[in-house]
Amino acid sequence: MHSAFRDRNIVLGVTGSIAAYKACELASRLVEYGANVTAVLTRSASQMVGPASLAAITGRPVITGLFDESQNPEIEHISVATSAHLFLIAPATANILAKAARGAADDWLSTALLATRAPILFAPAMNTNMYTHPATQVNLDILRARGCRFVGPESGRLACRTIGPGRLADTQAILEAVIPLASDRHDFAGIDVVLTSGPTHEPIDPVRFIGNRSSGKMGRALAIELLARGAKVSAVVGPHSEPMPSGVRVVPVQTASEMAETAVNLSQEADVFIGCAAVADYRAESINPTKRKRDGNGLVLKLVENPDVIGMVGAVKREGQVVVGFAAETDRLLANARKKLEKKHLDLIVANEVGVPDSGFGTDSLRAAILDGKRNAPEFRLLPKEELAEELADRVSGMLTEARAAGHRAIQREVNN
Repeated sequence: MHSAFRDRNIVLGVTGSIAAYKACELASRLVEYGANVTAVLTRSASQMVGPASLAAITGRPVITGLFDESQNPEIEHISVATSAHLFLIAPATANILAKAARGAADDWLSTALLATRAPILFAPAMNTNMYTHPATQVNLDILRARGCRFVGPESGRLACRTIGPGRLADTQAILEAVIPLASDRHDFAGIDVVLTSGPTHEPIDPVRFIGNRSSGKMGRALAIELLARGAKVSAVVGPHSEPMPSGVRVVPVQTASEMAETAVNLSQEADVFIGCAAVADYRAESINPTKRKRDGNGLVLKLVENPDVIGMVGAVKREGQVVVGFAAETDRLLANARKKLEKKHLDLIVANEVGVPDSGFGTDSLRAAILDGKRNAPEFRLLPKEELAEELADRVSGMLTEARAAGHRAIQREVNN
């Protein structure tokens, strides 16, 4: 998981939802990724999950009340609140949302929420009628206006047998929402990034399509990394892709033509464009309006070329804008990637090998190298996609810094002249 968790002080507030038992898994994952977790149980939550369980998981005393006699004197609401890098309230009931909205302070958690200046992330979990009640919605609006963040709730069947919004967000979704709030790297603050992710599907008839094996995992890893570093991220996402993390503006598309139109439009205002979608190069010249039946004669399709998405973006690239492409290749990786870099006016390109077991579509790693316009000979390495995303973000950040410096020098020359 992301390095943003490492050595960060996270207060995990657990309130009296039936989903409180899931806090143990959440705490375990946070500790596994290197966070220092202090768990806080409200009185109602203590009826749902035992303090001993969370203490064993976190390796720290669990706070259960303002006047707990066994509480370590150093663990009290002011010192913990001021040293925290993040408050995560999961699950968050309607009661704690109401307290936080009106500034009530009648237990340890509500008192600490007033005292802290750390980011606050709520993961609501409650009955559907409670969540949709106007009072709860007003409280949510108040907290959002104050800068609090939210992840979930999800919709589905609840423990109370109602169906609708109110389920605690998936643990993975909560962890991904934590990353940008816990991170101490902000080099992309104020930077607009547009990326493409996943495959495109080119219909043959209402049932069949031409596509590829892209999973969207690389795009997802990039989105998480960029969010963690403060970027505003928009993603043009093909069908059946890995879901994007909370905080990404997602624009779903199906075909290469739809992706090209959307990507070019969004790129006009972007500081960075990263094309990591696996766009189908060809589509059927004509789409049959009904399902093609087998008749023993096979199927012959006439294919025509699709728009070149990254080439179209590169052709209208603005000065100072950084455009990055990916080259998924099976042979002559460097040569093919270099050709694509130059032909499509890209600043960087990731040459990556596909068609092998541990690298390519659907895998968690890539054998890849990052090329720029300096005709260097980069080393191919097998990396987890999360590490490749971090390295690529580092390179893009450096290029943005250079572009800003060049712009400042140009302005200074104008002033001097």
